[in-house]
Amino acid sequence: MKFFIDTANLEQIKEAHDLGILDGVTTNPSLMAKEGIKGSEAVMKHYVDICEMVEGDISAEVISTDFDGIVAEGLVLAALHKNIVVKVPMIKDGVKAIKYFTDKGIRTNCTLIFSAGQAILAAKAGATYVSPFIGRVDDMGADGVELIYQIRRIFDIQGYKTEILAASIRNALHIIKCAEAGADVCTCPLDSILGLLKHPLTDSGLAKFLEDAKKFA
Repeated sequence: MKFFIDTANLEQIKEAHDLGILDGVTTNPSLMAKEGIKGSEAVMKHYVDICEMVEGDISAEVISTDFDGIVAEGLVLAALHKNIVVKVPMIKDGVKAIKYFTDKGIRTNCTLIFSAGQAILAAKAGATYVSPFIGRVDDMGADGVELIYQIRRIFDIQGYKTEILAASIRNALHIIKCAEAGADVCTCPLDSILGLLKHPLTDSGLAKFLEDAKKFA
């Protein structure tokens, strides 16, 4: 399973990259705004800055909701850097745009997936990735990880090449469960990735080793 970090913060991207486990980045206008990046020129430059830091796919999101607008924005984003994947919302015009981009050889990430049916439509249109939002599914009282299992089974049976990119990750356990469910990619905040490092027995074991090492000093 590949690890993407979901942020627009360059320091966090560098920290994840320095761990040696980072495969890509997902970001969106909300995350850009959180970092104080405003204006189309600044946003475009920031996407390029991220691409130059990470040797992997970088999802850059459109903000239009009509076919012509999505296509126009997507073409601009795709031209920024070879690593850019155009992030398109799961709406009717979004699916149409995904098919358009696919025919043009432009890679896409269909975002805001909340059902297996939506994932099927995106895969049929040729999306490179589908992004089920498992944390938000959990918030609705359903099982987000089970959605990953369901999409995985369908894609395997049907032979779809679209990768399952688990999104809306809330904690380290989500990451582990998504790996068990067969997600191809997990995109998450840095805190969730660092949470995988933590275990109380590791802490106590290291403390014991260090204490014992003092005896030989």
